[in-house]
Amino acid sequence: MKLILLLGALAAWAQQPPVRILVAYHSDTGNTEKLAMAVRKGAATVSGVDVTLKKAADVKDGEITQYDGIAFGAPVHWSNLAADGKRFLDRVGAAFWKAKMTGDGRTAGVFCTAGSVASGKDMARLSMIAQFLAMRFTIIGGVDAEGFGTLGPQATTGPPNPGVSEQSQKEASIFGERFARLTRQYRARR
Repeated sequence: MKLILLLGALAAWAQQPPVRILVAYHSDTGNTEKLAMAVRKGAATVSGVDVTLKKAADVKDGEITQYDGIAFGAPVHWSNLAADGKRFLDRVGAAFWKAKMTGDGRTAGVFCTAGSVASGKDMARLSMIAQFLAMRFTIIGGVDAEGFGTLGPQATTGPPNPGVSEQSQKEASIFGERFARLTRQYRARR
């Protein structure tokens, strides 16, 4: 009898739909896109997770509420989140409002790129996090190379080393794996 119950439980678990994660981004120069690809790569290593990578402008309003977790990235403009990034977050809020839903039971995480070290990356990530918190998402942060928690991955892309460094991509990939693993655990508890 116990074997039948165990097999039934395993069959039910196997039929669970995969955890759906959206990695969305706005990118002006391709740097934020590169970081988003690294987030997606890390998230895709977690079993039972289906990861979608899309430009924010290509995400349909009707699909936004279908994801268990949203990781979003944008560049920094004038020490804050780029306007196109803000527009995407406003669309996320409007989609949940229209569906009479909140982010309860869902996760969110953020990442960004900027041209210099002191250009507002923390402010941009805090701004994105604040919007997700207002929608009642559970926030998942990143981990830096020393093992400390972060607001989410970030990359300094201007001189003297233009582009997204290997270290920044590694941090983004580790974040993606962590985001997917914790989103999967979070959904299992619902």
